Amino acid sequence: WVVTAAHCTDGILSVTVYLGATVRTSAEVTYKVSNKNIIVHSGWNTNNLRNDISLIKIPSVVYSAKIQPVQLPAISNSYSTYSGDYVIASGWGRMSDSATDVAKDLQWARMQVIENKVCAATYGTSIVVDSNICVSTPNAVSTCNGDSGGPL
Repeated sequence: WVVTAAHCTDGILSVTVYLGATVRTSAEVTYKVSNKNIIVHSGWNTNNLRNDISLIKIPSVVYSAKIQPVQLPAISNSYSTYSGDYVIASGWGRMSDSATDVAKDLQWARMQVIENKVCAATYGTSIVVDSNICVSTPNAVSTCNGDSGGPL
């Protein structure tokens, strides 16, 4: 299974999944997956962006040095805020707000998780809820358009 954002898969006919790639056009393995193998969260709401998560079922995976499973948090951490922890986001999105193309090479940013009340002060409590994880963006290092659905 691949975990991604619902807004990346909602309404699509198919998606190509790239595994083991650090260069966008050079994956070790690719799968073209039809929408019948995509599960969008039943509570996905396009208005307030709640439950923005979906699953993509891929036929099989052969693990390698570049393809490894991700360890999800334990159920006992379900209500952890992770505030103060450092996380890494990665993706092939734009390198800046003014860029017109996405990155060729996989990019990443190390950021610190902050309390949701700090985010809510900027984005509002109707957008930021307990299930969100907010991060600080020091020195303007962050994710950008095209990074949606990527790992944190």
